[in-house]
Amino acid sequence: MGRLSATTVKAIREPGRYGDGDGLYLVISPRGGKSWVCRVQKNGKRRDIGLGSAKKVSLALARERAVKARMQVEVGLDPVAERRKEAGIPSFREAALEVYAQNKATWKNKKHRAQWLTTLETYAFPLIGDVSIADLDGHHVREAIAPIWLKKPETARRVRQRISNVTDWAIGKGYRTLPLPLAAMDKSLPKAKTKTVHHIALPYAEVPTFLTYLRSGDSIGRLALIALILTATRSGEIRSATWDEIDFENKLWTIPAERMKAGREHVIPLSSQMCHVFKLARGYREARSQLVFPGQRAGKPLSDMTLTKICRDARIAAVPHGFRSSFRDWVAEETQFDGDIAEMALAHTIGNKVEAAYRRGNLLEKRRVLMEAWGAYCCQEKCRDEGNESSPIELARSPEAKP
Repeated sequence: MGRLSATTVKAIREPGRYGDGDGLYLVISPRGGKSWVCRVQKNGKRRDIGLGSAKKVSLALARERAVKARMQVEVGLDPVAERRKEAGIPSFREAALEVYAQNKATWKNKKHRAQWLTTLETYAFPLIGDVSIADLDGHHVREAIAPIWLKKPETARRVRQRISNVTDWAIGKGYRTLPLPLAAMDKSLPKAKTKTVHHIALPYAEVPTFLTYLRSGDSIGRLALIALILTATRSGEIRSATWDEIDFENKLWTIPAERMKAGREHVIPLSSQMCHVFKLARGYREARSQLVFPGQRAGKPLSDMTLTKICRDARIAAVPHGFRSSFRDWVAEETQFDGDIAEMALAHTIGNKVEAAYRRGNLLEKRRVLMEAWGAYCCQEKCRDEGNESSPIELARSPEAKP
């Protein structure tokens, strides 16, 4: 028999801790709230496990829960986690794994897909993985990101965002009712200095020399990098290009929306130099693959590191993505092409939506002139426009290039 009785539990008013035996206690707070706590000890570690409010949990039920909790601890189980499982509410780790499983197929960026879960496994799961998603609060998030807030600010920002994504999912599932108080949490952390990091670009004046270097060798990787430069596209767009996207008759390359960062179809007018690159790539075509630039593994595209390594071997500091900046700088400083045409060539959105819709009809032909001029500049060849020879700069500065 325990030391307490149902009558005693109702009658006691004085704040304090009242033992019933075998680790079960009735705890009365200074404000008069009554709750049950079971104190357990395993491997020299003591822990208090809440069993519920005395208003809702009777003495008899509290004793049953205390016995169950002691048995679970004895066999190595976590009573709190087991109770959460019975209620059907996942832990943060379980919720994060579910969010990852549901969304990974929709993430086009392989690096993002790989890092999304890895960052949580490294920085969040060890500290808050077992916390119920219903109980997760701002101080839990702070506990996870505080150690890296100043040392790795970008990683900390991403971990914070991913934790928030998981809790938003939990709200939609009905596991919790409120979002995390992230604004208040941010104020409790020291102010981190942020620095925008740009992709290193090769000055456009040095691009022709680099193209000469690339053409001096013969490899599918070099062809892919030449194509990336001549089209001012992103690495993933080039490496995943397929033959059915290329229209040689009309000199167009249409990249479907699902492969574009902005999620919109992008049509690129092909310069004569770029058409030649695609024709050279035919020599590497695989019978069972539609990839224009196949990698070493059958049916797989080139690795992103292949293009990066070519830049390193050439001993230039620039990275593949930086050639988009080289192109943009060349347009701004050496030509009279309208800025919006250059932005469209880079698959960026024109700021004014009305203007973008109005000008949609004639941008393709203007971009065709632009890309022909860029191709000629990069390869330092004379351009031919209906039989008339012009230098790359003269073509770029022709009346067709003006807004």
